Amino acid sequence: MSVLNASLSLSLIRERFRDTAPGDDPTKVALPRGARSWPAAVRRQLSTDLKPAGVLIPITERASGLSVLLTERSAELTLHAGQVSFPGGRMEPDDPDIRHTALREAHEEVGIPPDRVEVAGYLKAMPTITGYAVTPVIGIVDAGQPLTLDPIEVEVAFEVPLKFLLDPANERAAMREVGGVPVPIIEFRYGGHRIWGATGSMLVALRNFLFL
Repeated sequence: MSVLNASLSLSLIRERFRDTAPGDDPTKVALPRGARSWPAAVRRQLSTDLKPAGVLIPITERASGLSVLLTERSAELTLHAGQVSFPGGRMEPDDPDIRHTALREAHEEVGIPPDRVEVAGYLKAMPTITGYAVTPVIGIVDAGQPLTLDPIEVEVAFEVPLKFLLDPANERAAMREVGGVPVPIIEFRYGGHRIWGATGSMLVALRNFLFL
């Protein structure tokens, strides 16, 4: 089904993700598209000794259509400084599951209370070069929900039309180095923001799950 011709709605999100669940092992990952062509050493780096983490993909229904909330991380952070990402972080020992991790982190970073998120479902965990296995949690958030940003972690929060991010025409091919080896990646450009890395891979996985 073409993204451009599909009826992108909360009903579709709920229907497609209705039967999904997080994996039994939150460190078991699905490598990004195109990873088979990467050097074996890079693939091993992205699939071994990973720490579990969760992110929330917050989807909101606006008058103009569905949008997704993203954050630009603080330039002062040690990891992924200044990069665009979904709110989220590593799993703590007290977290009962990866859902709790994603909701807790979203509350801490952007102020969305867990009880104001309708969890629609999950994508498969994906790796980051910093050693995390990140499970994306798909959440529906009311349009009237105010945000409170943690300035230590988040520089700015912004929304992007979901249809824009799911349209293959808006992808750009790029390269980055992983372990000193150049590998191909996907990125998006919107409103002066560069959306790439694991976040870009999650958006591609979201599109594939919804429409393939």
